[in-house]
Amino acid sequence: MFYLFGLVSSYWKPTAGTTWQIQLKDCANVNTSYSVAAYDIDLFDTPDSTFSLLKSRGTKIICYFSAGSFENWRADAGNFTSDMYGNGLNGWPGEFWLDTTNSKVRNIMVNRMQYAQQRGCDAVDPDNVDGYNQQTGFSLTYQTQLDYNTFLANTAHDLGMGVGLKNDLGQITDLVNVFDFQVNEQCFQMGECNKLLPFINANKPVFGIEYQGDPSAVCPTANQDNFSTLFKGLDLTGPSTQCFGPYSKAATPTSGSVEKFFSLYLLCLAFL
Repeated sequence: MFYLFGLVSSYWKPTAGTTWQIQLKDCANVNTSYSVAAYDIDLFDTPDSTFSLLKSRGTKIICYFSAGSFENWRADAGNFTSDMYGNGLNGWPGEFWLDTTNSKVRNIMVNRMQYAQQRGCDAVDPDNVDGYNQQTGFSLTYQTQLDYNTFLANTAHDLGMGVGLKNDLGQITDLVNVFDFQVNEQCFQMGECNKLLPFINANKPVFGIEYQGDPSAVCPTANQDNFSTLFKGLDLTGPSTQCFGPYSKAATPTSGSVEKFFSLYLLCLAFL
């Protein structure tokens, strides 16, 4: 099946080191106080007022949606049928792996990206695009995943939007020239950051998220390698420690959670 949208050639192409922020929960109250070049926010649940505010500041908007899983709470959940999804995602109730070879799944993803275009997204962040490495209940392979991910990238580009590769480290060599940035979770914790360097070498950002660890130990290396790394809670709400920007030189804790450090840091500022 072919999808033609006018073949738009102009879309956002961020460069390595681009600053960013991400918030995918408590979407009605996105913390927009960070002075960054781009925000990664939920495509469905973020209100129009947040889009308008970010746009008015010239901030690029990356819109998150899951391209590889069915989430039974989404506004378009009724468009999915039981033959499209299989095993559940461990630890994520109500979420199930998709058969990404199913043409009906692809039609839904086209609709989602058209919706992203209508909302004014500058790029999309399609999640769960490594099903071939998971127990999905379907016979997905490296090649079927490569085909699906390329379809996602081409569709986004044809709609005038950039697109990020979410994790999927095993296919970076084949996809670095197709995607515009990488959104990665826990490369420092897992010791996998070297696998992301093809994006940096192509002058494309690695938007990194760490959920554990000591920023004072991680951030110097992240900054040296030109990664755009954040420390966030696993729920991806507002609090954040940035390796770049205004918090990059802040004192960081030797123990305890990143969120605790962030709260203490703001408390100290209040007394200055």
